[in-house]
Amino acid sequence: MRLFSIAMSCFIVLNAFVLQSDVAFKTILVNDKSAHIKIDDFGNTYVISKTEILKYTINGLFVKSFSAKRYGSIDFVDVTNPLKILVYYKDFQQILFLDNQLTASSNMISLENLGLEQTNLVCTSVNNSFWLFDKQNNSLLRFNEKSNQLVKIDNLKRVLDMDLKPNFLKEKNNYVYLNCPDEGILVFDMYGSFLKTLPIKKLFEFDIKNENIIYFKDNSLNEYKTKMFTTNSKPFRDSLIKTIYWQGNHFYKVYQDSVIQVLKTD
Repeated sequence: MRLFSIAMSCFIVLNAFVLQSDVAFKTILVNDKSAHIKIDDFGNTYVISKTEILKYTINGLFVKSFSAKRYGSIDFVDVTNPLKILVYYKDFQQILFLDNQLTASSNMISLENLGLEQTNLVCTSVNNSFWLFDKQNNSLLRFNEKSNQLVKIDNLKRVLDMDLKPNFLKEKNNYVYLNCPDEGILVFDMYGSFLKTLPIKKLFEFDIKNENIIYFKDNSLNEYKTKMFTTNSKPFRDSLIKTIYWQGNHFYKVYQDSVIQVLKTD
């Protein structure tokens, strides 16, 4: 009986240790070392190379691929809405929307036909619309699904008295986030009114969860709480990690040649 009690105690201690650790769940191999990775709200993984998008389920199963080489190189993909994925071809100034099976769900949208020739940033918006940042005029614009202009804020450089050099644009929860590495993250409402600057600099990309900013920097996954003005960090010892995404109770560790999905259990 005593031996049984000792064995049970050892099991409980071991089990508690496992439950407090991060457990590797699935691994997706990435053949193109220059590929970019995106994770949607359902936990699907997208491996994005210059001319191709590969989609995998949360269980690591391959779903489908998309390729349209005639449009040139893929510059950016926004999977904020997994049912309407935005693909941007910067060289040709064109936008294409895909459904959840990576099938084109719209005609190609030519930004040049909209009078825009130097659009360097785009992102998905609610109600099948999209935002873009026009570098030539330092303008932030929003268009609906019929390419009709809904919002336009001209000359942000003069309005905000900043030398804007943004590198990332994202909409979430009815706010628009324009990332300027030297200035911070500029936040606008859906009408284009400037609200504030979040003091997080030198970022390449980030995600938003409950109005908090999630980003990977200095080998740590960080959560900046916009209402408390504080940052929580989870450090990772592995220096080979390129970046980490957080979705639900999973981490996605991105390496040069793979994406390792990790179950967060602590």
